[in-house]
Amino acid sequence: MNARTIPIVAATEQRQRRRSVPKGRPIDPAALDEVRQLLGESLRSRDLLIEHLHKLQDRFGHLSARHLAALAQGMDLAQTEVYEVATFYHHFDVIKEGEAAPPGLTVRVCDGLSCEMAGAQQLLQRLPDILGAEVRILAAPCIGRCEQAPAVAVGQHPIGRATASSVQAAVQAGQRTHQPEGYIGFDAYRDEGGYALLKTCIAGEIEVEEVITALEHSGLRGLGGAGFPTGRKWRIVRGEPGPRLMAVNIDEGEPGTFKDRVYLERDPHRFIEGMLIAAWAVGIAKIYVYLRDEYHGCRALLEAELARLRARPPWPGMPEIVLRRGAGAYICGEESAMIESIEGKRGMPRLRPPYVAQVGLFGRPTLEHNFETLYWVREILEKGGAWFASHGRHGRKGLRSFSVSGRVKEPGVKLAPAGITMRELIAEYCGGMAEGHEFYAYLPGGASGGILPAAMGDIPLDFDTLQPHGCFIGSAAVMVLSQQDSAVGAARNLMRFFAHESCGQCTPCRNGTAKASELIAQPQWDRELLADLSQVMRDASICGLGQAAPNPVDCVIKYFPQELA
Repeated sequence: MNARTIPIVAATEQRQRRRSVPKGRPIDPAALDEVRQLLGESLRSRDLLIEHLHKLQDRFGHLSARHLAALAQGMDLAQTEVYEVATFYHHFDVIKEGEAAPPGLTVRVCDGLSCEMAGAQQLLQRLPDILGAEVRILAAPCIGRCEQAPAVAVGQHPIGRATASSVQAAVQAGQRTHQPEGYIGFDAYRDEGGYALLKTCIAGEIEVEEVITALEHSGLRGLGGAGFPTGRKWRIVRGEPGPRLMAVNIDEGEPGTFKDRVYLERDPHRFIEGMLIAAWAVGIAKIYVYLRDEYHGCRALLEAELARLRARPPWPGMPEIVLRRGAGAYICGEESAMIESIEGKRGMPRLRPPYVAQVGLFGRPTLEHNFETLYWVREILEKGGAWFASHGRHGRKGLRSFSVSGRVKEPGVKLAPAGITMRELIAEYCGGMAEGHEFYAYLPGGASGGILPAAMGDIPLDFDTLQPHGCFIGSAAVMVLSQQDSAVGAARNLMRFFAHESCGQCTPCRNGTAKASELIAQPQWDRELLADLSQVMRDASICGLGQAAPNPVDCVIKYFPQELA
């Protein structure tokens, strides 16, 4: 039988065809010109990719395929790299060829737990008919205004305690932006003694060791959720080789948390002075402040006040302060994910070790801090570490800023002694329960901190006191439920949030949150399967999102069995 022979061409005879254009979409010269004119000389800075995407989104109302391709060309990046970053964040509208651009105005209705209890779903149902097809209505995760529930953002203009008529009025009035008023500005802050402490430090009248020791004696811990001792963190980073960087986290995306925004809108320079004292003590070369995109007014405020500070710096060698803008990703509240985002990448948590203090931003040792931690530095150093530690109840020490929302008469930020109980907090700081509501349950630490019944309302609220009960205080975001609510309903809301916000990097979190949300949506819960799923997520997820996401479900099964009967 004759076999068919396939001739082999000698390697020397092969000719390699060269592409006349690069792989990917062809570059539109007009789009490239628009990108270059908009971004100017900063175009090629790789870490500014997200900032560039924001400018394009703000200018054109969306991110078109032609502009993304042009941006990739201008930054000398692969189009896939630009596309994957743009599609990772919720606040970018990526429009492919042939697709219609979104309406010129977007109205975001927060559907977080506190807003859901206050009627967010009814707003989502009514607004499309009232505002028409020219306005896009989106359900959005927590926008950091839980004390004003239900909260709505018209463009970037926030509306607290929103009604259909108040949203309609804002749309018709063309309200799109936000500028906070009534805060302590640069001149007023200096007149009241602001930056005097920093100048004392710079002049050498206070030693670094004195400052760090005072913070250690105060017991101040990280107030973003992890609770790492502040003085110890300064020592660790100070001991690393320079240059050292600082990353400040004001992403504050935990549902129920809004304390950083409230303090920033009142007294921004108290935070800035604390930040600069930390930079002096640790030997920081450059500071990056990461602010969530939902806080549009805070960004305008910080830009203006930082400009005044740079014009009259209290410190001749003051490090450069760079303000970076988040883009709608809860995961960027995790320190390494935030660092990835500052570097212009998708906000995906890093595997550890190495830790951020050793290898952080741009590969340098990095002092990472929450806003509120730095906010307290000045007062602690002026009054002494013992002053801060002197506060507290039930054997605990210090002060805590509780973000309280839900069924209380007076929601808001409550500065209270560490270790206060839930019943004491409601009675003494919140004016009691709202009219017609009885205390039924509470979340002591936001979406991921678990759910406890009112019968357990006498547990001291502080670091390390709630873990034996399967909960934690986190950033002290307290949400209060009444007899009109259910723990099952709360768990469903929270698990939908986690499924929506998982970065997708690890399978246990990506698939686990989606599967758990599907399982608890059923009338009857498969408790055995949920327990297995919970254990896998806790053991195998890369970061705290997946590890803590099962908390609400586990708490419902443990503490609210009557709702599952």
